[in-house]
Amino acid sequence: MTIRFHKMIAFLAVILFTAPVFAQDAKKEDPAKTYQLLNLFSEVFEKVRSDYVEEKTDQEIIEAAIQGMLSSLDPHSSFLNADHFKDMQVQTKGQFGGLGIQVSMDPNGFVKVISPIDETPAFKAGVKSGDLISHIDGESLSGLTLNQAVDKMRGPVGSDITMTLHREGVKPFDVTITRAVIKVPSVRHHMEGDIGYVRITSFTEQTESGLKKAVDEFNKTKGDRLKGIVLDLRNNPGGLLDQAIAVSDAFLSRGEIVSTRSRHIEDIQRYNSRPGDIADGLPIVVLINGGSASASEIVAGALQDHARALILGTRSFGKGSVQTIMPLGVNGAMRLTTARYYTPSGRSIQGLGIEPDIKVEVAKIEKLGSGFGTREADLRGSLKNTDENADVRQKKVEEELNASDDEDKQPEDYQLSRALDLIEGISLYSEMPRNTDE
Repeated sequence: MTIRFHKMIAFLAVILFTAPVFAQDAKKEDPAKTYQLLNLFSEVFEKVRSDYVEEKTDQEIIEAAIQGMLSSLDPHSSFLNADHFKDMQVQTKGQFGGLGIQVSMDPNGFVKVISPIDETPAFKAGVKSGDLISHIDGESLSGLTLNQAVDKMRGPVGSDITMTLHREGVKPFDVTITRAVIKVPSVRHHMEGDIGYVRITSFTEQTESGLKKAVDEFNKTKGDRLKGIVLDLRNNPGGLLDQAIAVSDAFLSRGEIVSTRSRHIEDIQRYNSRPGDIADGLPIVVLINGGSASASEIVAGALQDHARALILGTRSFGKGSVQTIMPLGVNGAMRLTTARYYTPSGRSIQGLGIEPDIKVEVAKIEKLGSGFGTREADLRGSLKNTDENADVRQKKVEEELNASDDEDKQPEDYQLSRALDLIEGISLYSEMPRNTDE
């Protein structure tokens, strides 16, 4: 056994023996037994090194052992070698190469799609939240770690990859995707009539500034005519915690946003909002679905618990755990689950997700005819409308009918339409005169 390996074993022993002290002696370990286990690790290491059918470097064996230790804890803890750590740092800045999907490990050994990222190759190819990937280029992913599976998805920009997908209610099928450089704007926005629409695709370093820019443009465009805001978090897989807190804080004037709780009571952290609401109290509807995870659920939960927004759509993904990135020098980093998220009311997001206030499933809308196509004005000898503004009103009716006939054939986003209707209804109700007792 090499001197370097002896030093590594000694280092592991120091960590294992001091860990119970930092854990407040929550779980006593027998030092003699720990030495036996370290000797077991040493024996297995030497057997793999000398007898495995293919020669492996010490680094490969040790990294695989660390990866196995971390990935056995939960689906989100993992080891990041130097290259993977660099890729992760690039992703949080909003630009990276690949297919454009966020994935996790399924208990059955498949890779599960948390969500495709808008306008990326995977999104355009029709990959959906909840899809299971069983094969890549005909090779099974069974037995691979998440990082190993993700490695197989990587490749030169412009090259093709074929994935075998399993989708509920559909026979397994293949989809071919061309890899590309993924440039994802964190925030996109536009006006829907007098309602501002904000789409947050993921929580990156650009998110807070993008949200504030969007709301500023809504106010400049509509001013007092702005009726409300739709915040679309559907298929948003999460991202940076500080950005989720910033987005929630933007709409909240006081109170807790989220808390994180670890094994140790003294490590509980609470994040509170500061005075100020960039929407100035206007109605907000947040759209979520099964692809809304982690940071998205923090925002939805905070706004829901404070009754600042109505949550519309379907139940979110349910990733309520906190991963801490711990750099390991030149060797990369480890991603370790260290805490759970809780909403302001004390609800744990983990496994349950956020239940929408108004459940609206994805639906296809088919517009039916309004009758035989004949109106009163088309009947021979019908009376003419003699109101003063009848000509103007008649012109408006004709424009609406023509628009209905020539409308865009793109499918309607049913969930978004219901969100817009909801804000229109709230706005109309708030403008209605009230009867007061004198």
